[in-house]
Amino acid sequence: MAVTFGEAAPGRAASPVGSTGGYRTFPRLDEAVTRSQSFLLSEQKPEGYWVGELMVDVTLVADMVVFYHWWDKVNPEWERKAINHIFGKQLPDGGWNIYPNGPAEVNATIKAYLALKLAGVPATDARMLKAREVAFTMGGVPRMNTFSKLYLALIGLVEWRHVPTIPCEVLLIGKWFHVNFWEMSNWSRAMLIPLAIINHFRPTRRLRKEINLDELYPQGKWELDEPLRPRYFDFSLRNMFLWLDRLHKLAEWVSRLGLHPFRGRALRRAEQWMLERFEGSDGLAAIFPAMLNALIALIALDYPDDHPQVVRAHRELERLMHFDADSVRMEPCFSPVWDSAIVAICLRESGVPADHPKMAKAGSWLMDREIRLRGDWYHKNPIDVEPSGWVFEFNNQWNPDVDDTAMVLLALRTMPFPDRARRDEVYQRGMRWMMGFQCRDGGWAAFDKDCTKSILEKVPFADHNAMLDPECADITARILELLGYDQISLDHPQVRRALEFVRAHQEPDGSWFGRWGVNYIYGTWQVLRGLVALGIDMQQPWIQRGAEWLRSVQQPDGGWGERCNTYDDPIYKGAGPSTPSQTAWAIMGLCAMGQADDPALLRGIEYLIATQNQDGSWTEEEITGTGFPKVFYLKYDMYRNAWPLLAMATYRKMLSGRKPGDDRL
Repeated sequence: MAVTFGEAAPGRAASPVGSTGGYRTFPRLDEAVTRSQSFLLSEQKPEGYWVGELMVDVTLVADMVVFYHWWDKVNPEWERKAINHIFGKQLPDGGWNIYPNGPAEVNATIKAYLALKLAGVPATDARMLKAREVAFTMGGVPRMNTFSKLYLALIGLVEWRHVPTIPCEVLLIGKWFHVNFWEMSNWSRAMLIPLAIINHFRPTRRLRKEINLDELYPQGKWELDEPLRPRYFDFSLRNMFLWLDRLHKLAEWVSRLGLHPFRGRALRRAEQWMLERFEGSDGLAAIFPAMLNALIALIALDYPDDHPQVVRAHRELERLMHFDADSVRMEPCFSPVWDSAIVAICLRESGVPADHPKMAKAGSWLMDREIRLRGDWYHKNPIDVEPSGWVFEFNNQWNPDVDDTAMVLLALRTMPFPDRARRDEVYQRGMRWMMGFQCRDGGWAAFDKDCTKSILEKVPFADHNAMLDPECADITARILELLGYDQISLDHPQVRRALEFVRAHQEPDGSWFGRWGVNYIYGTWQVLRGLVALGIDMQQPWIQRGAEWLRSVQQPDGGWGERCNTYDDPIYKGAGPSTPSQTAWAIMGLCAMGQADDPALLRGIEYLIATQNQDGSWTEEEITGTGFPKVFYLKYDMYRNAWPLLAMATYRKMLSGRKPGDDRL
């Protein structure tokens, strides 16, 4: 007899009815799985990969408007579409936010307002008046972060003395020094090198259209001086760096007189570093901020507009643009490796056979993406292993990362290959490389090992909340999941240390913080899934607290949801409208507890089935991906369709007495 769901009273799931032979089926679940599989298989690209759009706020488009005016290469049709996009995201109060349904944010609002002014939208336009009022209320230009002010300096709207100095000489400091270039996070390094070049040349260009932001200084322009003004008799690290910034500014002045002894050498090193990392990558680090900064740096270095490097750098930015009939939007980067690995896992876990031709093509595509270059990770982690790893994007050979590598390995272990020996060789090489990145405290981070020197958060240009790459519970637990499927012993030293890390980072209420997904639902799910894969006794009280927290934040409709405001204040954790991806995470977390008849679990499954679209997809408006907490968030469009399939597959396996990860070939 099949397990079926009847009509349930609000807030309560109907009870399963009937089972035979220890195996239970659920026809509506099977139908939903089949529809989801068909949809995802239809989304595969001819080359064998999957990629969903990464949707972000308006700041990328606004930055490009400013850049094109600085470069004096404004395409009127492109700008018209950009302005339509920006206006289309304006909030009723007049501001712009950095995640859906969030409040107006000062950097996004002023960037959007500036772009509209540059495009010629009249200051008397009602929408502009509302935007001006919101920006003014939030503190205006003085409250913008360093990188936002730098773009204002490029067009003469603030002076360079109001921007923290980023000296090229940072590349000359050896690793022996406590604070050096390689102690910064991977993404900060890629952003800062071109910014250091820009900072040297200070290539301010006066615009054809004279504009200003004088109306956005609530207390006057003197406020711009305050963030960089050192205090006497203040012996904090922050104040020390402010005095150092004063010294750097003096050195910058001296360098323009030709008296700086190391500047020429440092500039050449910075330029060489940047050009080297163009190779094998779709733009510098294959991410928007570094790519745009690099293009500006090339122009500041007097590369002509038709120089191949300038043309290529601009072309890579253009590839990130998506055009509709009346608007243009931008992605911060592409996510084919990440998306392909997740979808491949979902399809295999849900029963798509190993010999399906689309699975074979996906496996080959993923395996071909392995990076064999000894990239920038080696400076921080000179491990004696063969180079390996995978990246997020199509091409970014200098920057393989641990998180993508773990996800790809989870996929490859179940994928079919004509050459089984090659698959095993790639898998083992990737595993050895990944294991070498365990940090001192037992956790794993995204890119580098032990990139946690908090002193770097005190430097004046560290207000983008991304100077460090700390280890986190979600990535650590994903690696534990992989090790569990490979039947690595609980007594393995690295497993023991990782378990200690995970337990030490549990919140008092039982949840776990999610660094790379929003937020505590993401972290808690991944930890519970990792623990059960290891074969740990899931009845231990500390583990039960994690599952109980998930149950406690279930929404009345049976789903789960959480917004980005949890990064600003944990009081909001687990609160938000239900989404397919976050519901799927919570379901998988509860599946780890092994109770198929858990009412919360049953209601979650019912929510996914009820909200599935006829074509097998789901609709999701909220952002559930995290770039940099409090600063930048990402809507992974693939999440809404991939994670629900994995959740339903996990539950269906539990009904049949099987476990996730048991499909290794």
